[in-house]
Amino acid sequence: MEQIRSFIAIELPGNIKESIRKWQDILKSGDPSGAKWVNPDSIHLTLKFLGNIDTQMIEAITQSMKEAAQPVVPFQLVIKETGAFPNLRRAQVIWLGLGGELEKLHLLQRRLECGLSALGFPEEKRAFSPHLTLARIHNYTSNEKRMILGNAVAGVKIESNLFINVNSINLMRSQLTRSGAIYSRLCSVEL
Repeated sequence: MEQIRSFIAIELPGNIKESIRKWQDILKSGDPSGAKWVNPDSIHLTLKFLGNIDTQMIEAITQSMKEAAQPVVPFQLVIKETGAFPNLRRAQVIWLGLGGELEKLHLLQRRLECGLSALGFPEEKRAFSPHLTLARIHNYTSNEKRMILGNAVAGVKIESNLFINVNSINLMRSQLTRSGAIYSRLCSVEL
């Protein structure tokens, strides 16, 4: 049986990706050497990472996605802030936080977790923290450089009118290559 690496996500519109590209350019202008920047065209909001799945499971996963999405009406998210995990002083991951109709997003994500657990996918132990990953900091990056990146992140101003209209969720394939992951949509489920 063929296996593919996959996840369920909300894809972003072009204007958001273009804004992300500009923010990354601002952050990179300081000293980009300590971070691996995510290609803006690849950035998405992950709802559930599935890992390697048998291609024969795609139909059952799609059905579970439809059941999870059925009671959820389309909603809107907004780019709200920049930040870093675990914090700005010890940045490991640089991200964009989301606001808007988060209760609908959380309902959708929770319904996906529950439905997919019935198919044998373990439920995520960590609380769902909706964000868009901009960069990952290399393990060898010094604490001083992490603080510099954290300060740069804190200085980025976010336009408050960048909305994401969520009207579908997507089962995505992730193919790992030397130049980074390549994502392709396997199916889309409307809300």
